[in-house]
Amino acid sequence: MAALTTEQVLAATDRLVAAFAATDTAAYFDCFAPSATFVFHPEPDRLDDRASYERLWAGWLADGWRVESCTSTDRLVQVHGDTGVLTHRVHTVTVVDGERTETDERESIVFVLDGDRVVAVHEHLSPCPVA
Repeated sequence: MAALTTEQVLAATDRLVAAFAATDTAAYFDCFAPSATFVFHPEPDRLDDRASYERLWAGWLADGWRVESCTSTDRLVQVHGDTGVLTHRVHTVTVVDGERTETDERESIVFVLDGDRVVAVHEHLSPCPVA
């Protein structure tokens, strides 16, 4: 069994963040396994699979939501065999009907090797404390 590397986790993170920043639905969801789970602090419930998140995302898009920018900083990667855990800070700017919203969040993403691909199987966002 091949071990996942820090470089692979960072490259997978870069792909995910770039796709999100571009509001590129297909590229973004391609970064996740179909069984991936999601915990987002603004949402009342955990999303138990990628399809649930895709439906939520489609609703946001239908409401005119778009990502204007997303940056990832303060990255830490922990590799455990074929699993990698990334923690980072994300600053995101979204726009709905011309109204900009900025968020500053901490995020954990769990990545696994899936054949020759690295995919996310869990994502958890929490707000950064106000300093």
